Amino acid sequence: MNDLRINGDRLWASLMELAKIGATPKGGVKRLALTDLDKQGRDLVVGWAKEAGLSVTVDQIGNVFMRREGSNPSLPPVMTGSHIDTQPTGGKFDGNYGVLAGLEVVRTLNDRGIVTEAPIEVAFWTNEEGSRFVPVMMGSGVFCGAFSLDTAYAAVDTEGKSVRDELARIGYMGDQVPGQHPIGAYFETHIEQGPVLEDADKVIGVVPAVMGLSWYDCVVSGMEAHAGPTPMGLRKDALQVATRIMQEVVQIANRYPPYGRGTVGMVQVFPNSRNVIPGEVKFSIDLRNVNDELLNTMHEEMLAFVDKTSADSGLSIKVERVSYYPPCPFHPDCVDAVRAATEKLGYSTMDVVSGAGHDAIYTARVAPSGMIFVPCKDGISHNEIEDAQPGHLEAGCNVLLHAMLERARVISN
Repeated sequence: MNDLRINGDRLWASLMELAKIGATPKGGVKRLALTDLDKQGRDLVVGWAKEAGLSVTVDQIGNVFMRREGSNPSLPPVMTGSHIDTQPTGGKFDGNYGVLAGLEVVRTLNDRGIVTEAPIEVAFWTNEEGSRFVPVMMGSGVFCGAFSLDTAYAAVDTEGKSVRDELARIGYMGDQVPGQHPIGAYFETHIEQGPVLEDADKVIGVVPAVMGLSWYDCVVSGMEAHAGPTPMGLRKDALQVATRIMQEVVQIANRYPPYGRGTVGMVQVFPNSRNVIPGEVKFSIDLRNVNDELLNTMHEEMLAFVDKTSADSGLSIKVERVSYYPPCPFHPDCVDAVRAATEKLGYSTMDVVSGAGHDAIYTARVAPSGMIFVPCKDGISHNEIEDAQPGHLEAGCNVLLHAMLERARVISN
């Protein structure tokens, strides 16, 4: 079995075919969740699955499970997958690669007549991106019980269309209750969406964990006033106070390397006029780390700095935590399976902690899970110019194949 490899040309051709649905002028893909284009993408992938002899199950939130039977159908399946919805300015590989890599694993097993003891399944999860409906990672989140089906159904887009109605409209509201689909182990193959692998000139990233994150909305309230007549010492300049906090967010992250992250990505200044001292500033804060204790320390340091800044400046500062995901360590058995497959195949490798969220975060709550990363050009993702080398995609799929077979056990070939 050491010589077993997937068909890289076939994998690439499938990726390019799927990328035609919702293709953008700059070479990317816009295929938002539960749109007509999403239906077309789903229908294409499901059609390929049926051509490969897979049975298909859809649950009530639209998650799709495509099954290749094993010699022991009573065993829970060894599953792989990701998502096929994209960002408004998405690329060809984010999510799509993980789904089609799973399909290529199945096609390879069919080509070689390999029988596994446990079933093999390929899944794609509904609305991972969260660009049309929130919350993000909706399908896998409902599946693992992070939030209710009713909560997901009630989510609406900017036009007031609900998840429930759109699922029904495109024909992907299934019968199976989310979470009642068994999983023995789950692997997700993905482009890294960052520059680490490319910078280190490594082919495979073994992913031991995903960073936890805390998101906040911060509002600094001062007093708008004329920029000319108001002396510097008598100003209540909300923007200048806000920038102190913004700088501290970065400093906090730098105090906790190598996985500390601190970002201010959204800023709104009121009244946003050239000759008016800003009276109010609203901005986002994003803190991340792979260790929950360190993430909590970063949280506490940020709040303490905000309190001190408010006291020193005399301005009101309010901070609200609006989202929190704890760090997600992946199961040692799955991490080891990925590592062993990489070593057996002879690919260069390194451990890469994921800074982005993935459906595997939620599957890890209900089954042993792991991830495989491959490089993407310049670390760019969520962008129409997102790109990856065919050879790297093939290598990641080969690792996926051998990791899944280690868990599913080969009976005959």
